[in-house]
Amino acid sequence: MSDPKPSLGERARALVPDLSAAGATLFLGVPQGLAYATIAGLPPAMGLFASTLPTIIGSLFRSSRHVVVGPTNALSLLVGGAVIAAADHDPLQVGVALALGAAVFQILATVLRLGAVIDYISSPTVLGYITGAGVLIGLGQLHNLTATSGPKGKLWVAIPGWLEALPAASMSSVIFAAGTLVAAISLRLLARKLERKLPEALLVMLAGIVVNLVFDLESRGLRVIADLSPIPPGLPPPSLPSLELTLALAPAAAACAVLSLVESNAVARSIAARTGQRLDTSREFLGQALANLSAAFFSGYPVSGSLSRSALNAQAGARSRASGMITGALMIVVLALAASILDHTPIASLAGLLLVVAWDLVDLPRIRRTLKTSRDDALAFFVTLVATWTLDLDKAIYLGVGVSLVLFLRKARLLTIRELVVNAEGLLQEHALGAPLGPLRRCAAIRLLHVEGALFFGSAGELRRALEGVASEQGVRVIIVRIKRTSGLDMTAAEALAALAESMQGRGQHLLLVGMTPDMMPVLERSGAAAAIGEDGLFPTRGRWFAALEAARQRAFELVGEHGEDCGLDHAQPFLLTGEGVRESE
Repeated sequence: MSDPKPSLGERARALVPDLSAAGATLFLGVPQGLAYATIAGLPPAMGLFASTLPTIIGSLFRSSRHVVVGPTNALSLLVGGAVIAAADHDPLQVGVALALGAAVFQILATVLRLGAVIDYISSPTVLGYITGAGVLIGLGQLHNLTATSGPKGKLWVAIPGWLEALPAASMSSVIFAAGTLVAAISLRLLARKLERKLPEALLVMLAGIVVNLVFDLESRGLRVIADLSPIPPGLPPPSLPSLELTLALAPAAAACAVLSLVESNAVARSIAARTGQRLDTSREFLGQALANLSAAFFSGYPVSGSLSRSALNAQAGARSRASGMITGALMIVVLALAASILDHTPIASLAGLLLVVAWDLVDLPRIRRTLKTSRDDALAFFVTLVATWTLDLDKAIYLGVGVSLVLFLRKARLLTIRELVVNAEGLLQEHALGAPLGPLRRCAAIRLLHVEGALFFGSAGELRRALEGVASEQGVRVIIVRIKRTSGLDMTAAEALAALAESMQGRGQHLLLVGMTPDMMPVLERSGAAAAIGEDGLFPTRGRWFAALEAARQRAFELVGEHGEDCGLDHAQPFLLTGEGVRESE
């Protein structure tokens, strides 16, 4: 008999942990939504709008049980760069157009199954961008700290502009921001001492609202959210992105799509590593794409998986994706009931909170580890960091991705090509090409090479040069190339082998390939390499170890004939496999 279905009461009790986690996540999501929209240069309400339907849709369609979708600090900074660049357009229209563009790119990535591509964007590259973003977010709040106005954009423009405006600074704003900063740090230290989580961001924001209302600081010049753009109560208003603006912002939208996927994937994997959940990358991509699509049509802006809210959601005991959906629904309730209260949030209070966020983004221990690990990691970090400060942020993302790919290709193209020679015990052992033989022996007419690594367009030149070097040595008649431990054979590498085979045949030499796996043979055949080498020169893998190598050796001795007499080996005998390696039979 099948198990009875759970009753309505049992289902309700099962949702209690998710409801509790959603409440905790909401307490963090409200101040973050307002603050991150400020980073993006958008109406603060858009940060809350982006935490409603996108959060619900993201949780509904992605596979992770704990990732909470919504606005994030690094992505908001990228959006802010686009808002500045498109200053002649309504910021709301820029935000929804970017969300639509990001959704389209992410849907394409889902359809084309490009999930593995994200793995090629290195951790130091992302760290460089996030570190640079942390500094920019902190410096970007200088005008909000002092209630001054001035130019935004590059560091060398924004900082001098802020210094020039300092004489007009509002002391009440500076004191309020400093108080917020001290309160946030104090609550964090208290939480550590109590060994429990406290909603410090929400508590500090609510305290700011209370102080503002009790002492009527708005009438004394304290700037609040309502001065930027009042939060409309109720559901997020529908929006219709401009297709023309979406196309114009395509480069920035693509950068948003990449950063969104990198962030959300990293968050999902980090939490899944602790919980043991298996993720479906295609569903993760699709959920993120649909979340951005909903943001585009309901007054949001590009969203991603939030590290802080997702981690809190998991730590608070969320058991299913329902927690994320409940979080989005609760945010709609907040908009309906508390919009007028949130309008009184001091801008200086958000600025103080964002300084804490900026400090958290600069992960000094991780930066030190990155710089110590390798020169390539340090290079990727510094290039992306400097690019974040000096270039448009979408271009900084592209440059960082480009550096990651270049470093990957540089490593992937490295082949290990060793010669197999016979030692004093009659065993085949690996020997560096061109190195002195010493007591080792090899046949002058027959050379046996062992290749490991990726055989693709990036390594084709290295393979060709190595084989041509051996083929040009005096007395060489046959080269046996064992490629069993290679991977990724593509058209370029296959054509390089074909060209070498034809060149050797023109000089009376022969190329034999050994150890091709089943997936390699179609590539060799379609590229013409199989025909160029000849059917009798191909020795695919066989059931018995080294059987293909033995067959190739026999064929090599048939080809060299009397030229193989100086090998000092009885070529009628095969190689025997021993516990130590391959030994000539005695």
